[in-house]
Amino acid sequence: MSAAEPITAAEEEVVVAAAEKEEAHKLERKWAFWFDNQSKPKQGAAWGSSLRKLYTFDTVEQFWCLHDQVFKPSKITMNADFHLFKEGVEPKWEDPECANGGKWTVTCSRKGNMDNLWLETLMALIGEQFDEADDICGIVANARSRQDKLCLWTRNASNEAAQMSIGRKWKEILNVDTPLTYSFHDDSKRERGTKGNRYTV
Repeated sequence: MSAAEPITAAEEEVVVAAAEKEEAHKLERKWAFWFDNQSKPKQGAAWGSSLRKLYTFDTVEQFWCLHDQVFKPSKITMNADFHLFKEGVEPKWEDPECANGGKWTVTCSRKGNMDNLWLETLMALIGEQFDEADDICGIVANARSRQDKLCLWTRNASNEAAQMSIGRKWKEILNVDTPLTYSFHDDSKRERGTKGNRYTV
């Protein structure tokens, strides 16, 4: 094809696709959205059996497309959860990356500010705004009848310095006056004799 000849529609599509690929803003790491609907559990079903990985992404453009179309906590049904976790980490206590960890928790309202707090947290995670980013597993949005909440899961619960750093940074990002509390997954697994919240910011 000479410079004077117009390109075909097929060739134009290839050029546009290549340009879009070059313009995509790659993230530091790959992330995955998960969904868990516990509103209608099957008789005898094991915990986590309704957990589903939905989408994986690694560019800013993919993130915005997914968030705008699907992933807003205000859209989910009661007793359902949205998760954003690092690719390769399942949002389960049993996952090796989560087994020795815990979670920071903030209560919120879907009728109020849950979507905004969720989005601010997602952008902080994919934008690597935490000094202790390697210790973070992901974020969970819980829709519950009594109280909605966001939980930021971390890897090493016993590292108090790292957890306090994460908790303080998250509170700053959320810009909330409500206390954020940290609990160990090991404590949460026990039905009785739990030690409750270990850290608070």
